[in-house]
Amino acid sequence: MRKRRAAARRRRWLGFGGAAALLGLAVGILVASGAFDKAIQELTLPLRHEDIIRQQSQEKGVDAALIAAVIYAESKFVDQESSAGARGLMQITPEAAEFIEKQSGGTSFKLSDLSDPELNIRYGTFLLKELLERYDGDEAAALAAYNAGPGNADKWGGSQLTVSEIPFPETRAYVEEVLDKQKAYRQKYAKELGY
Repeated sequence: MRKRRAAARRRRWLGFGGAAALLGLAVGILVASGAFDKAIQELTLPLRHEDIIRQQSQEKGVDAALIAAVIYAESKFVDQESSAGARGLMQITPEAAEFIEKQSGGTSFKLSDLSDPELNIRYGTFLLKELLERYDGDEAAALAAYNAGPGNADKWGGSQLTVSEIPFPETRAYVEEVLDKQKAYRQKYAKELGY
């Protein structure tokens, strides 16, 4: 009886060893092919709709990596609606969308349109451009305004605002994250974003 149990244990261990060897081989193939790195990158720093991001970057003169970083911070590239009613990849509020539509000459906006990646990225980039112009190109101030509103960004120093001076911890963390991700997107997706 003992011999049978010992033999059964050895077979289990050999089975586990074989499975582990196959898993190791599969991981080795993925690493060698670059697929593993791409999969990790997709999980940690996703990028979608790069054609729309590039197009809006060129059309509006806003850094493509900044657009991608805002999308990452706002939605991680997943269409969603916030508890405050902001919608889509760049989390545009209905009020902001109506303002942008009027400013950009649109005439047929429907709230459901904010789920369309092309329209959402176009509107979000329009808003970023407006904020960058308002704050003389200062990305920290523009991002603070994107997150907490222009009234707050103005109170905090406007175009003279530094990240460390942002009194709202959530907004300060948001600006830090976007600026950090902007560098990462520029570095890891230079070709896809048109650099």
